[in-house]
Amino acid sequence: MEQIFGKIEEIINGQKHAALCIVIETHGSTPRKTGAKMIVFADGTIMGSIGGGSIESEVAARAINMIASGKPAKVAFNLEQDLNMHCGGKMEVYIEPLNSKKKLFIFGAGHIGKALAQFARELSFTVTIFDPREEIFKDPVFSGFTIINRDYFLAIGDAVFDADTFIVVVTPKHIFDEEILAVVAKKPHAYLGMIGSNRKVETLKKRFLEEKILSLEELGKIDMPIGIKFKADTPQEIAISILAKLIDVRNSR
Repeated sequence: MEQIFGKIEEIINGQKHAALCIVIETHGSTPRKTGAKMIVFADGTIMGSIGGGSIESEVAARAINMIASGKPAKVAFNLEQDLNMHCGGKMEVYIEPLNSKKKLFIFGAGHIGKALAQFARELSFTVTIFDPREEIFKDPVFSGFTIINRDYFLAIGDAVFDADTFIVVVTPKHIFDEEILAVVAKKPHAYLGMIGSNRKVETLKKRFLEEKILSLEELGKIDMPIGIKFKADTPQEIAISILAKLIDVRNSR
């Protein structure tokens, strides 16, 4: 059991997709009793057991579907009638997707990036901060984050982007923001947002379309100006508006 619980923590803190399956009620003759557990991974591999045979295969198949939907459920089986298992009892199984922490890449470690990193860590994002400025990471606030202290574009080349990656571009210079945006928009991601005024955003869109840097469809998928709109003035308030958008996207997927 300790091994199962240890694996759950590893899944949540890592990037694997899985579901926890627990036998919550049994009647009559069943291969396992209440409390039996297994973890089903998105690739179909299994850790632990709720009884083997048809019941385990059926629960595993349902768990894989629930990993995709992200929604938990209880499922009940009459083993003989539903699965042709001659033990003949009844089992009820609770299946819960284990949501791993989402990767958040923050480009720019200034006041907004720093505040966002702190808030996002508390709300189950795994944060990586990119910034080539050597002196900026001397602040002890950055302890515990993954820090990429090198040229933005060299770092992008080595970073691993996937469909669950959230990207925020808040560097100290507009030209950096735009150049980074042009590159990362082509990478797999769940969310991409860039800071800037309405005027800056409209100028960027016009230039990107004229120079064929990004298509209209690609530009339409970028959150810019970034964040949920409210009267935010301080770096911390702007970071909260960005984080609210990240949470909205994460919980809606």
